[in-house]
Amino acid sequence: MITDEKKFSALIERACNTDCVGLDTEFIWERTYYPRLGLIQLALSDEECFLIDPLAIVDFTPLGRLLANPGVVKILHDAPQDLMILNRVTGVVPQNVFDTRIAAGFSGLPSTISLADLINDLLDIDLAKTETRTNWLKRPLDPSQIDYALDDVRYLRALRILLLTRIIVPEIRDWLRQELDVLSTPGAYGLLADNQRYLKIKGSGSLDRRGLAILRELSSWREEEARNRNRPRGHILNDKVLLTISRERTASLDALAELEMLSSKKIKRYGDHLVALVKSGLALRDEYLPEINRRIRLNGAERSTYQQLLKFLEEFHRVQGVDPHAVGNTSDFKQLIKHHGNSQVPLPEKFSGGWRQDLLNQFFQPKH
Repeated sequence: MITDEKKFSALIERACNTDCVGLDTEFIWERTYYPRLGLIQLALSDEECFLIDPLAIVDFTPLGRLLANPGVVKILHDAPQDLMILNRVTGVVPQNVFDTRIAAGFSGLPSTISLADLINDLLDIDLAKTETRTNWLKRPLDPSQIDYALDDVRYLRALRILLLTRIIVPEIRDWLRQELDVLSTPGAYGLLADNQRYLKIKGSGSLDRRGLAILRELSSWREEEARNRNRPRGHILNDKVLLTISRERTASLDALAELEMLSSKKIKRYGDHLVALVKSGLALRDEYLPEINRRIRLNGAERSTYQQLLKFLEEFHRVQGVDPHAVGNTSDFKQLIKHHGNSQVPLPEKFSGGWRQDLLNQFFQPKH
């Protein structure tokens, strides 16, 4: 466990002079808006694995140098969340990232595979996953916690080599590179804008446009409040409360109390804000109301094309190893089919270029 700034800097200096490193983080994200970093794991090899204590280290500048170094491959599994956290503590956009979960999806394996399953499949090693609910902020860590944390990076270098040996077609390797390059762009760590957060609330599809306008106001305010207080969104107000207020157009303190969903303490603290936000949504002119995100329904011909597309992707997976789930989800594919029949339906952005467009062109524009 590295707890000393000089030893930390020396370790990172060694890492910067290697070809690749394994990297992982452990964090707690239950009582705060921002995740609290509890541990950083770094592997120079399967024998040289280190734990860095972010509770003892103050200056993360050395780690930022490693993340920014394009000459060193940073190997992670399911990288985005870890990299978002490391980006927050270092201010650096990582370069040259290899995500073993993403790579699995180009090598004949599921693109959603867990690290434990990947290690089992490729190395025939069973990892003990006993510390998934550990409080990583508590010190000292016990031996089982330490072993668990080290195992998360111990095998990453070997996994990268094995995954690359499974991807032998140059075109597929290039597609993987395109997908991994996205992790080295600032947009990969940008959070959803506050005024778009309402789209992530389960049940928002049951609201009409006016209700959605109110929900947009409420969820945007809640996001700012949660961030300012560094508390989880649900600790401010849960989704069910926001949906009910939006549906009922609750525009007075008395009406809020009648819902019987808020304590008197929360009504006192937030009531005036909530009423003002509801009134703001109600006052919005019709042309500025958000559109309803309706479920895509396919007609008979479109359903036939959709099934043909799924068969094409499954066959491509069998032959070339690219998991259909790495290409897109059900909603993406249905919207794609709609777009090809009606250009007024927008093409999903992920299909507008790059390797996904190349792949789908093979379906829509077959070679003769």
